[in-house]
Amino acid sequence: MEKTMRMTSAEAAKLLRKLQEELDNVLLMEEQSREFSAALGEDVESVRPAYDYGEVQRQIQGLEEQIRRVKHSISAFNLVQEVPGFEGMTIDQMLVYIPQLSRRKAKLALMQQRLPKQRERAGYGGGSQIIDYSYANYDMETVRADYEKAAEELSRAQTALDLVNTTAQLEIIL
Repeated sequence: MEKTMRMTSAEAAKLLRKLQEELDNVLLMEEQSREFSAALGEDVESVRPAYDYGEVQRQIQGLEEQIRRVKHSISAFNLVQEVPGFEGMTIDQMLVYIPQLSRRKAKLALMQQRLPKQRERAGYGGGSQIIDYSYANYDMETVRADYEKAAEELSRAQTALDLVNTTAQLEIIL
């Protein structure tokens, strides 16, 4: 019998983890009990673990179906649910945007940490009297300002996504 549940994306993610843990447990129990060893002369029935192939397969299939339904519901929700404050950006777009912002922030962090002119490390075993310098080919202040913008935008995006995930509800049919 199917039942419809309404929950937030965060709650659906917890349900998904719970179902996956249940499936992992059933698979582990199957692995441990589908085959067994008995010593020569030992009463095989006294050491046979409880195992019902048909029932275990029904449990596995039922859990896998529930996992598919929850994942589908989350995916469908992510495709249409907009994130407030981000001009029509949906959750699935935000899940791409946040890593992009993270990479941009990391790159800008490295760029702003270097000196405008810095001495290169000596290579090739030393001994050379030639000193090489590398120069930043960009405006340090512009990079610092862009870093701050990227950090603020990343924080704002993460907060907005967290808010949607903990407040907007989706429908799951189990």
